[in-house]
Amino acid sequence: MSGLDRIAAAFAAARAEGRAALMPYFTLGYPDPDTCLEVVQAIARAGADLIELGVPFSDPLADGPTIQRASQIALGRGTTPADCLAMVSTLRARGVVQPLLLMGYLNPFLQFGLHRLVAEAAAAGADGFIVPDLPLEEATSLEAVCRERGLVLVYLLAPTSTEARIRQAAARASGFLYLVSLTGVTGARDRLPPDLAAFVARVRAHSRVPLAVGFGLATPEQARAVGRLADGVIVGSALIRAVRSARGAQEAAAAFVGALRAGLDGCKQDRGPSETLKL
Repeated sequence: MSGLDRIAAAFAAARAEGRAALMPYFTLGYPDPDTCLEVVQAIARAGADLIELGVPFSDPLADGPTIQRASQIALGRGTTPADCLAMVSTLRARGVVQPLLLMGYLNPFLQFGLHRLVAEAAAAGADGFIVPDLPLEEATSLEAVCRERGLVLVYLLAPTSTEARIRQAAARASGFLYLVSLTGVTGARDRLPPDLAAFVARVRAHSRVPLAVGFGLATPEQARAVGRLADGVIVGSALIRAVRSARGAQEAAAAFVGALRAGLDGCKQDRGPSETLKL
């Protein structure tokens, strides 16, 4: 089964249960490689449908302070893209079956070599890539290499994306489209943007793939509200904060993800454009 097939199956399984898919994010190598692996295994057991794994980079322009700090700590411990691929392989060997997507930035991927990166990612058991600083116009090469290996290259859209941009991304999308909920960087927010429902509806009018919403989501209530609109819910900074402030990283991660999943379970999605988020 290809990465594209596994991702499609994960969204289909969540949809069959009447809920959005849950996709936690965690930085590889944070706070150290062994703890990171234990945390990812814990969130897999706690109810994650897909898992986004951050490849540390010194200039993560889409990320806020929490993920920036996690990346710096991982880099300080010497975490490289090769180490990240090895961790993916270890997670598969330890029985993690959920789709795994590598979220990273273009510079280290280019330094590693795109063909080598995709080939080794596929061999390790990764299912695709999310590259926030790779625009559509420059993504043709990586997209083609991913397609050859059955992996996905996920494109991002923002509330400021034009209709033309949305059509372009939707036409080339595979796996799912990543909708950035706000104009800003990652990081937990107290409330959801008031125009999120309209943004999701704009993209859904053009999309043939699932829509996952990330950036700014932190609580089960927010996850549930977004789950009424979108096919997937992505939470990262709040998970890292929960792990950072706890004594037992695995237990904290499992409790946090379990609460998010409980917020989504049984949540019948309403595609109506008049859906209102009240938080």
